[in-house]
Amino acid sequence: MYHHHKQSLGATPGKLIAVIGDEDTCVGFLLGGLGEINKSRQPNFLVVNKNTNITDIEETFRLFTKRDDIGIILINQNVADLIRNSIVTYHQNIPTVLEIPSKDLPYDHRKDFIFNSAKGMFNPDDINF
Repeated sequence: MYHHHKQSLGATPGKLIAVIGDEDTCVGFLLGGLGEINKSRQPNFLVVNKNTNITDIEETFRLFTKRDDIGIILINQNVADLIRNSIVTYHQNIPTVLEIPSKDLPYDHRKDFIFNSAKGMFNPDDINF
């Protein structure tokens, strides 16, 4: 008998994808079925707007990195810029942190610490931008 197991694309089996981003980004991922609230009533997302304190963003990022039920943290690049030091000093593999574009601002690979770290593992001639 064949059993098909549903897994989130690219996620560690049994782990959640967390999102820190603007309202449009969070709503898009929530509509895609990524929204969860754990047993402690903690959501796996943070909507960031102009009134959100940087300390709240940093604290949410820190909490997401410590949760054992999260495998990937998606963060809008412009939000990551606000907590860049926390991103740069984070050295765990899981949860993996990925910077994504927002609706209003394009992705800039030059700002992405993870991208640039990974780029250093390859021959620069093989990567064209």
